[in-house]
Amino acid sequence: MTAAKAVARATAAPPPPPLPGAAARWFRRPHRVAEPRLRLVCFPHAGGSPAAYRTWHRHLPEDVEVLAVCYPGRQDRIGEPFPATLAELADEITAALAPLRDVPLALFGHSMGALVAHEVTLRLAGERDAPPPVRLFVSGSPAPQLVDHAALCSAPDEELLSLVRALGSDSADALEIPALRELLMPGIRADFHLLAHYRPTTCPPTSCQAAVPVTACTGDRDPACTVEATRAWSATTTAAFELHVFPGGHFYLEPLEAELLGRIAGHLRSDLRIRTALQHGATQSAQTH
Repeated sequence: MTAAKAVARATAAPPPPPLPGAAARWFRRPHRVAEPRLRLVCFPHAGGSPAAYRTWHRHLPEDVEVLAVCYPGRQDRIGEPFPATLAELADEITAALAPLRDVPLALFGHSMGALVAHEVTLRLAGERDAPPPVRLFVSGSPAPQLVDHAALCSAPDEELLSLVRALGSDSADALEIPALRELLMPGIRADFHLLAHYRPTTCPPTSCQAAVPVTACTGDRDPACTVEATRAWSATTTAAFELHVFPGGHFYLEPLEAELLGRIAGHLRSDLRIRTALQHGATQSAQTH
């Protein structure tokens, strides 16, 4: 080893510790950040996995750590039981986030993941021992009050597969390989079961649970989510709401990853400045009383 390499190794920051407890089961870190200022928690679509977010850290500030949610039945969680309801799934993810709230959180969810992220946001914002998330980003999903997937309850596998293919994700190609299809179908069935039985959590309009800013995104040619159905997310918050419409279909975010994350990064920088200013103001107020 050269002297330069030895010095570099000796002075390098220690690697971040592994995720604690249940967090290690529920979240994957594509890239570890030694001292994150914020964690962006990303929720996959129905049938999706954390791999959907494996490159997101490349387009975000260096001090933002991406946590990709791993639902039961995906990757190394194959064989684990699936939650019976979307509310149960949200409860478990909320509990797993508890040790990771040492820095602010923002949440992003696509398609079914938008509904899960919304439910987790309500639970996080309703807790008194930590600040609410700085922002909820939702993508490719109608607002919760408009969701009605009851017809999926008794849909056969071929109908579910046709629906997945029609939405146009690049990852749907794996379903054409019989061995992979057999491996992936239990998770797809479980996710569509959650959607078929989903009933949104309601809270009073003035509740702190509704006071998280929401940014809604959609593709202008999404067959599963119109622009107006996306705009209806504005009814879920008493805080700021923004709508971004991108060119493309349901999975517009795959070819436009860099553009979408540029928008997200801008919001996160602004949200962190506001959160820091509010905390500074609260500290000064406490010191003068």
